[in-house]
Amino acid sequence: MDSTKPGPDSGTISGTMPLQGIRVIDWTIWQQGPVASTMLGDLGAEVIKIEERVGGDPGRGIVAMSGMDIGDRPNFYFEANNRNKKSLTLDLKQPEAVEIVQKLIAGSDVFVQNFRKGVAGRLGLDYASLRKHNEKLIYASATGYGPEGPDSGDPSFDQLGLARSGIMLAAGEPDMPPLAIAGGVADQMGAIMLAYGVMAALMARERFGIGQEVDASHLGSMMMLQGLSVSARLMMGFALPRTQRTQAGNPLWNHYRCQDDQWLSLGMLQPDRYWADLCDALGRPELATDARFADMQVRAQNAAAAVAELDAVFGSKPRADWMKILREHPGDFIYTLVNSVNDLPDDAQVKANDYVVDFEHPQCGTIQMLGMPVRLSETPGKVRAPAPEFGQHTEEVLLDLGYDWDAISALREKQVI
Repeated sequence: MDSTKPGPDSGTISGTMPLQGIRVIDWTIWQQGPVASTMLGDLGAEVIKIEERVGGDPGRGIVAMSGMDIGDRPNFYFEANNRNKKSLTLDLKQPEAVEIVQKLIAGSDVFVQNFRKGVAGRLGLDYASLRKHNEKLIYASATGYGPEGPDSGDPSFDQLGLARSGIMLAAGEPDMPPLAIAGGVADQMGAIMLAYGVMAALMARERFGIGQEVDASHLGSMMMLQGLSVSARLMMGFALPRTQRTQAGNPLWNHYRCQDDQWLSLGMLQPDRYWADLCDALGRPELATDARFADMQVRAQNAAAAVAELDAVFGSKPRADWMKILREHPGDFIYTLVNSVNDLPDDAQVKANDYVVDFEHPQCGTIQMLGMPVRLSETPGKVRAPAPEFGQHTEEVLLDLGYDWDAISALREKQVI
């Protein structure tokens, strides 16, 4: 299935993408900043990635740094964070390199950076400096803790975003220590919020003719991810607490291990509507009339006993059997399987919605990549190009700016590029 292909008479504008014609200058490293500009590239923006002339984005070396043996497979970290981009190498400590950035800015729409507070200013790449070359520039910064406050200049990585935002003490059960979450979740969420801010700023520019600064931080983004719990703390005086799975106040809002060590999750917020039918489906109709479980309030008082009963029942059959039983019963239950990340590429829903897509990589052949999480019926986004090789587009970008081959050679000899 290819969601980018229009159906008959769909009205899709063939080949058009939402951000087609938008140019983004990406001066970012690692994950938080790069993913934000990748998201813009997925929607059709031309993204020119500025990399330090020697070494480039350290994300290029993170797999080797970790000691992971990937053989001839792609560097998943750099590919995921930098697809749909061009690579331009510059020594930004040299004035000729800054001049190149200024020329790019004059014909661009967005500048994205995620360096520590003050770095851009020292190089003449801060908003005030670049705005002189384009008054309508959208200047986007991915930060750790926001642009204001006593810690605004502190460096941050994903681990610190998890720690500072409270989510380490929201995951897991009450007696557990703070828990890290794999996969750069704070970086990813910070990137999503930065891309969201850029899109809003582009809309404001379209409507009001103004450029502006955009900031999205680990801290603010991860608080938004936990918006309901933070809102409870703000309005009620307490955050939503960690809970013990074995003592879930609503046993139908819980997860259970099946006979084959696979897990199944129930998600029924109106448990009295489903309790009797579920007991019937599970082959335990007597539980529906058990005084300990008469209604949701009584079940909450006897939560441990209720969960223990369901643990025993679900533990008696493999998950596939229970999925079939629940689907075929007329009770209209709300449930799903518990996936691991390893399971996702083979999930039927993932496949049907192109959340994972096949991509022809020029060096590695057919690989799989994350698809678009948002579907646009008329102007869909897509994975168009792999992450660039180091400096792959330097000459192309400079030629487009009006530099001739002699000037490019001179810049190379001076180690500007």
